Amino acid sequence: MTERARIYLSSPHMSGLEQQYITEAFETNWVAPLGENVDAFESEVASYIGSSGGVALSSGTAALHLALILLGVEKDDIVFCSSFTFIASANPILYQKAIPVFIDSELNTWNMSPIALERAMKEYAAKGKKPKAVVIVNLYGQSADYNKLKNICDHYDVPIVEDAAESLGATYSERMSGTFGEFGIFSFNGNKIITTSGGGMLVSENQTALEKARFYATQARDRAPHYQHSQIGYNYRLSNILAGIGRGQMKVLDQRIQEKREIFSFYNRELSKIKGISFMPEYFEGKSTRWLTAMSIDPDFIECNIMDIVKHLDKLNIESRPLWKPMHMQPLFKDAVYYNHVEDLDISQKLFKYGICLPSDTNMSSENQQLCCKEIYKAIRKL
Repeated sequence: MTERARIYLSSPHMSGLEQQYITEAFETNWVAPLGENVDAFESEVASYIGSSGGVALSSGTAALHLALILLGVEKDDIVFCSSFTFIASANPILYQKAIPVFIDSELNTWNMSPIALERAMKEYAAKGKKPKAVVIVNLYGQSADYNKLKNICDHYDVPIVEDAAESLGATYSERMSGTFGEFGIFSFNGNKIITTSGGGMLVSENQTALEKARFYATQARDRAPHYQHSQIGYNYRLSNILAGIGRGQMKVLDQRIQEKREIFSFYNRELSKIKGISFMPEYFEGKSTRWLTAMSIDPDFIECNIMDIVKHLDKLNIESRPLWKPMHMQPLFKDAVYYNHVEDLDISQKLFKYGICLPSDTNMSSENQQLCCKEIYKAIRKL
């Protein structure tokens, strides 16, 4: 193992502006959940994406969970969900003891396939089992094809929960990611394009629902002079300290997006010269943040597999990883129903088999990115 400092996939990148808000929280002794930073952070994120409001929470998973609760998802309800995603998109379905049905991706965006979604909707409607919600994930900084997906969901009167955990700042059809569903969710985990260390946010045009989310997220405490609880609640609120970090991070979000896109452009320019390499496409309807640069290889031209590249880079203290292992391939969901994009073509499984996320760290120097390209080339050529 080399002693070179580790090159990360996507590490936290502080701007220096965060300290102002953290200091204010300490000076006013508002270090617990709630406070001026929480209120301002909610307002600033909502304003940035053009939404009516938001609720700052402890994680994106918490936001997804509350969205499903607010939509009335209960035991044995059907919830459609993107298969090609991180498990946090699907776990809240299980929290509610509902039944996930997984939907394949399509090649234009790598996100949910409108063809597979429409087929699933038609079949479940025919059985009288219309889903209670559809969780659509925006992968690696790119929005799904909402013109098609939303038309399908509207036709069957099924609400969308937009999992925009990875896509804050992306656009689609001149609208911001997170604004296409009944609810949108963001993650501010340490590796996201901006971070609060750990945290998330639920956004919506439905202010009544957001107030209900705040109620659930603070242990569902009834209005009473004593501690009284009539419903199940959760400890899901974001602390005032972490919200202060988020406020400082929001001030550099556009800069981080530009940096991420420049990282992608460099990889694309240098590695696309190799026959058999391609990158996640940017759909013509929108603009990706390129949160992570995602690359795929064509086995007809490149003999090595993805894990050969991952292992080669890891020996040099360079972090990379395969693309998400689809939910329908996970042991936890081995019995779940799954809809391919088209018959005999499982796109999400193919992407997982041949795809890799490259170091996309905005802290990374240009010399280190050049090193990454050089070593990826070596791994592919087996030099």
